[in-house]
Amino acid sequence: MQTSVSQNKVVSGFKDKANKALGISRQDALISKSYLAVAFIALLLGGLLGLLQGLNRAGLLELPAWLNYYQILTAHGILLVVVLSAFFTIGYFYAGLSHTLGGLLPKVRKIAWIGFWTKIVGFVLVVIPILMNEASVMYTFYPPMAAHPMFYFGLALIVVGVWFLAAGAFINVAHWRKNHKGEHLPILAFFATGVFVLLVGATAFVAVEVLFMIIPWSLGWVDTINVMVARTLFWAFGHTAVNIWYLTAVSAWYVVIPKVIGGTRFNDYLTRVVVIALVIMNITGGFHHQIIDPGISLPIKFMHVFMSLAIGFPSLMTAYAMFRVFERTGRRKDAKGALGWIKKLPWGDVRFLSPFIAMAAFAPAGAGGIVQSTNQLDQVVHNTMWIVGHFHLTLGMSVIMTFFGVSYWLVPYISNRVLTPKMNKLGVIQTIIWTIGMVIMAFSMHTAGLFGAPRRTSYTTYGDFSSSLGWDPYMAAVGVGATLLLVAVIIQVYAVFNMMFFAPKGTTEFPIAEVEENEAKTPYMTERWGVWVVVMLIVIAMAYVLPLTDMIVNAPPGSPPFKTW
Repeated sequence: MQTSVSQNKVVSGFKDKANKALGISRQDALISKSYLAVAFIALLLGGLLGLLQGLNRAGLLELPAWLNYYQILTAHGILLVVVLSAFFTIGYFYAGLSHTLGGLLPKVRKIAWIGFWTKIVGFVLVVIPILMNEASVMYTFYPPMAAHPMFYFGLALIVVGVWFLAAGAFINVAHWRKNHKGEHLPILAFFATGVFVLLVGATAFVAVEVLFMIIPWSLGWVDTINVMVARTLFWAFGHTAVNIWYLTAVSAWYVVIPKVIGGTRFNDYLTRVVVIALVIMNITGGFHHQIIDPGISLPIKFMHVFMSLAIGFPSLMTAYAMFRVFERTGRRKDAKGALGWIKKLPWGDVRFLSPFIAMAAFAPAGAGGIVQSTNQLDQVVHNTMWIVGHFHLTLGMSVIMTFFGVSYWLVPYISNRVLTPKMNKLGVIQTIIWTIGMVIMAFSMHTAGLFGAPRRTSYTTYGDFSSSLGWDPYMAAVGVGATLLLVAVIIQVYAVFNMMFFAPKGTTEFPIAEVEENEAKTPYMTERWGVWVVVMLIVIAMAYVLPLTDMIVNAPPGSPPFKTW
């Protein structure tokens, strides 16, 4: 028996080394390529719709009668917030699991394809009623606005697809751990485990909302819906979704960027602590999106605000970790003076430049998040363009720019091709255009929001009301930013599909940085995922059991469905 175990370890170790030496298998690569292809097609479509939105809000474009602003707004949100982010995250982490765990298991590949087609069918069902103008409820799909039931069936299938993919990831991780007893999970697989745990936890809330509340209500099986419960379940999901994208970006910051710049990664133990902290604290805090909602007691709101702000602790750890890595790498390259290390960073390498700008953008994005988590300040900005500007900083810069930087090595890696100097230069140009466009857009949205410009509305001057006319210059700037962003989108999508199918053949490294020499061993307690999930569930119960019970027992009058478009 002991001999058999030893032989299994030898074979497994050989497979791991072979996988790292030869690159990703064709079967595994096809899975990631398919997810990434869908993600960047969604980026192109979503970017085009974003331009139409920006020009309409700027008063420069009148939409045709057959395509209204709210259809575009709903489709834009679904394509970029749900499709692009989710499909990129899955393609990226499945490639990472394949690389670090010695390949995907055959049954995991089957699960990944089932999840892929389940999600695709779900998105088709979502898009059809949007095109028919039967689902202009935006990606938040708040009751009492009601879409066509097909829209919600599509959302349910998307959630089921996510569960398939999470199950596949957990099966592959469990198989690796079985054959590597006592070893630490490779760091990128550790990040992936945290992300898929959060995906299951977050989608559980929205699944309850859609399956047991909205679908029966939209089908007419029940007359009314508890709007407070529905909104609360949505934001338990929505708040977590934002931080799932953030944790995905953070994984590249910790694991990939140090390798790209020629350095070593931050302390392994503290990196794993950051992941665990983000997993435990992420699902709580959803009520900070509902600060102005009636029917929620102030103590509950403040508890959620505290839980939301607690995420700032691992975020500040990340900020310290990244700049420590940058400085140490520069010092090793003979940097002189207090800031000489900055000159040693590879500013001409798009794999570093784009994620670095993403990191820098997270500082003002995080500051804006603090504003929205503060009761008095949120009263001023909650239903204004400020929120839209904040969202474009967090997702459009901190997350998506990291994804862009990752694509310049991940796509060549899974395609057995190389990033050429010419394509790298094009990527730098794309990064600059995207940055300028997003800064113009986000600044203008924040400013217009402070002046009171509402979000979620198409262009109007409110009868030439003086205040609304004062927003016009800022909304015109939003149109300029949207135009630049579409240019950047076209370049990025061209770059991705060029690297996927037309770039020169060759071998591209999957850049995973090593730890520093003589680093203290990471305690094995970080591997106790069962413990961390239990702690996460306890914190979720603290945050949601009492308020949800109160909303159900002392339910406000329910609402019938409304169609406002």
